[in-house]
This record gives sequence, C-alpha cells and structure tokens, in this order.
Amino acid sequence: MKKKVLSLLLSSAMVASLAACGSTETAPASTETAQADTKTETQATDGAASTETAAAEDFKLETLNIVVDGTLTATVESGQKEFEEQWEAAVSEKLGHPIDLNINQLDHSDYAGTVSRLLTTGEPGDGSYPDAMIMSASMLRQYQTTGILWDMADAYANAEFQSRVTLPSVNENMKDSEGHLYGFAPTYGNGCVTYIKQSWLDAVGKKVEDIKTFDDYYALLKAFTENDPDGNGSAGTYGVIAAGFGKLDEAPYINYMPEFWQGAYPSFYQKDGVWVDGFQEQATIDALGRLAQGVADGVIDPDTEDAGTKQAREKFFSNDQTTSEGVFTYWAGTWLRTLTTNMEKQEVDNDLGDNRLVQLAPIQEIKDTWGGYINREAPVWVITDDQDGNSAREKAIFDALLETMLDGDKVQTLWTYGAEDVHWSTHAEEFSTNADDPEKKKDYSYEEGQFHLKQSPNDPNSVWKKNHLDSVLVIAPLTNGFVDNDELVQKGNKFFTENCVDAPAAPSCDTLAENEAALVEAKTTLMKQAVAGEITPEEAVAQYQAEFGDLAQQILDELNAQ
Repeated sequence: MKKKVLSLLLSSAMVASLAACGSTETAPASTETAQADTKTETQATDGAASTETAAAEDFKLETLNIVVDGTLTATVESGQKEFEEQWEAAVSEKLGHPIDLNINQLDHSDYAGTVSRLLTTGEPGDGSYPDAMIMSASMLRQYQTTGILWDMADAYANAEFQSRVTLPSVNENMKDSEGHLYGFAPTYGNGCVTYIKQSWLDAVGKKVEDIKTFDDYYALLKAFTENDPDGNGSAGTYGVIAAGFGKLDEAPYINYMPEFWQGAYPSFYQKDGVWVDGFQEQATIDALGRLAQGVADGVIDPDTEDAGTKQAREKFFSNDQTTSEGVFTYWAGTWLRTLTTNMEKQEVDNDLGDNRLVQLAPIQEIKDTWGGYINREAPVWVITDDQDGNSAREKAIFDALLETMLDGDKVQTLWTYGAEDVHWSTHAEEFSTNADDPEKKKDYSYEEGQFHLKQSPNDPNSVWKKNHLDSVLVIAPLTNGFVDNDELVQKGNKFFTENCVDAPAAPSCDTLAENEAALVEAKTTLMKQAVAGEITPEEAVAQYQAEFGDLAQQILDELNAQ
C-alpha cells in the first residue's frame, strides 16, 4: 500500500513546503480561551493505555532517525553535534537506556520532494528511513490518509505534558473526523506582519499610524517608489518586495502580500460552514487586479514574481542601493529582531538602532474580511508507521522524541535554545559582538546563574536566537524560568498575537490529494499571467473554470459530504 500511494505523492507532495522559517501553519488562544478548552477530546481507556504502555516497554529504541528542515537552527555548522550529544545524554537519563540520535537535515527549498523520495525508496528499520520528521500542514494533509503515518491520538492524550498544555486547541483541531491524530504541533503556527523602514517613512513625511486603508498603503508605496526615500536618485527604488505574488502551494497562500489579497483566499476553504473554491471568487479577481496595477505602476519590485524567501529578505535589508525596497511582509516575532540585526550588519540606518523597522497594523480591508493577519496552521512532527500490527516501536519513538520535547525542563530547553554552554549558558560571562569595530561594537555581561544566549557558533558578531521551538509560541511553556528577554522579539510576538486570526482549516479529501499539484501549477501560471497583464484577472479565473471547474466541483462535493 505504501509504495502505491507514494507513487502518487511523488508528484503531489512536491507542491507542499514548510514556511521559512518561522518560525512558521493555528492561532494563539487567549489565556481564558486556553483554560476553557477541552484538554483532550479523545481519551484512551485505562486498559488501552496500559496495553500500549506495556508494548512500548517491550520495545527498546536504540536508534532514532529524524528528518528536519531549516527550522532546526542548530545546523552542522552551528552546534548540531553538541545538541545531539546533550539530547542523547538527557533522554537516556530519562528513559534509562541509551538512544543514538541521527539528524538528517534536508535542504529547505526541496524539503517536501526529498521527504517523498525518502519514504518511497526506504523501509522502516533500514537505517535511512525516517522514524519521525517535520511536515507542513499541507504535507500532513497528503500523507495522513496513506497509512504511512502513525495515529498518535492515544499517546498524545496520555502524555505527561498534558498537565501543562495551555493551548490544547492547536492539536485537538488537527484530529480528523474519527479522532485520529497523525501529526503533533509543539507550537502554534505564527504568521506574517508587514514591516516598513522607518527612515523611508521619515523621508516621505509619513507616519505608520496614518496608514489605515489600502488607498493609504498604495499611496505610501507610490511615495516610496517615486520620491527617492533612500537618497539614490529614485533609480531602482520600489515600494514593496515579497517572496512571490502569492504562495499558492503553501497555506495560508496570501500572507506575503496581504494588503493586495485582502479578503481573497485562492484555495478551498470553509465559508459559513460550507466549502468553497476561493480561486473562483470575485475577491480573487479583485486581488489579481490590484497586483497587476502594482506591477504596472512599478511599486512592486519585479523580482517578486520569482523571488524565494531568502532572496526577498536579503534584498530588503541589503545596503546595495542599485535596488531597494521600503516594505516587506514576513514572519512575526523573532524575525523583527533578525531583520533588524541584518540591517545592522549591512550598516543600513544605523542611526536608528533597534527602531529601524515599524510594524503596520492590518489595514481596514483586512480587518473587514479576515479580521487581522492570518496565523498559519502549525508545522507538525509525524511518526512513520511500520505497519507490523502493533504500536510498540511507534510509542517508543513518541516517548523518546515528542514526550521529552515538552518536558518543561532540560530536553525542552535543548529544543528551544540549543546546547548548554554552546548556544546558551547560566555562567558568568562577558563578550562583545563586532569587537573590532568601535561604531558597531556591543558588549554583553552576565552574572553567575543568569540565563542568557551566547554568541552564535558560526558568527561571533551575532547573538544566538533560538533552536527549533519558539518559547513564546510553544503549547506547554518551560518550567525552569529560562526566558529570552529580547525586547524586539517580545514586541514582535505581542504585536502579532494582538493582530492575528486563525487561518482557515486545511481541506482534505482523496480527489484533492490526487490533483493538488496540477491545480497549484495551473493557478500559479494564471496568477502570473494576470499580474503581468498578459491576460485579465477575469480571463484567468474563466480559464481556470473551463479547465478545472468540474474537478473543483468534485472536490467541493467530497469536502461538503464529510
């Protein structure tokens, strides 16, 4: 069964990818909502739990092979060996026997495709086959009906960390209609906010609090494009850069150009309890029209058409003034610090310090439709099912990897910050970044017992930020008091949580899984043609309806029948 299904997924899974980054695809609940949430809707009976526990005890996990992407920041070049060693020591102490952790960190740009090939060519226990891996919500949709992934609902319901979970809805909402849980999200998803360079606002006499509507926003982009805000004679100056006009292969699709998309959602989503095809809606036609106008007016950097996240962000914070941009929508929270730090390294707006960037509140049109910036569905960890008829191996993997990941203490700290005395420390310490540059030098001093992040192992001129888990986004907080008090990170997370709403629930049905790759390719091509002015937005949607209207209706019928 596995091989048959994966022959299909080799094509369809190629369109799914993890978002950068982020740190990240389910929105944060308020404290009151989180406390009121039902902790577990599907509970294993005492007998079932006892049987599963006994089975796990009968299976001694000696080696754990995990597959990750770039969201594990402790790479081979930046302390991964020490992270592995400290994880092995801490988990072996907890479980009473040694486990050898093997990390296979794949290239972020083709993560989904490489995962598909790994699952196609290998078998559980062959040494290279992943025991567990990170997946996006889109990837999880495609794999959770194949039999490849283990249903961890009972293990999750009986996990020790349940007593400390503050955001139970994140994982409860991922269960299918029968209560199966094939992926585990240790954090909520996070999302994107719009950043604006303060120096450019100053140059054109604008204030961020005055940008309230799309007309205000568009006027700002035109001012940035036409009024030489960087002092470079206006050549190559653009209002906004983004990682594509829309990421139609990655939910929530519209997060990199939210002001232009506004209330459009070019995929299948639920409206008033009924599944609809958002690409066929008038809102999408209107959004494509706005994007086309932005390209025609020159306010959108032309590189946006094919830019990846890395290219877009590096152009935004670069000091290369042959082209420059004033607006960039990207991930919230930690990225406010990361973008600011990179501008500092590039010597961009050094006189503004940590005030180089301001965050734009959602414009009125976004508030009137979605209600705020969209908080994506969370990336998840999955465990492969060896299909041997029992859960002994799978439960042992859960206990070693996911149960300990949220232990609140030593192992969770490793996943959150990295290796002790490599990425973080509590020992007295003094160090400086940019020690050889008097203008950029920054001194740090910590007393014995004071938690702090250290210099990055691969870059002594920057301070380490986090490893895999974001301490602010995690569903079960650390209990040891280790908190990164970076003011910009706190400011970014606070801004996003005050201005975000949940992304629409991800659709899942057989016909969609079989045809998603073709749908994404067609919609992306039509979007680019419409934005470039080669066809009108109306023609783009009409062509989609002519070629895929019947298929889309079949998908909607399946979704609405569930």
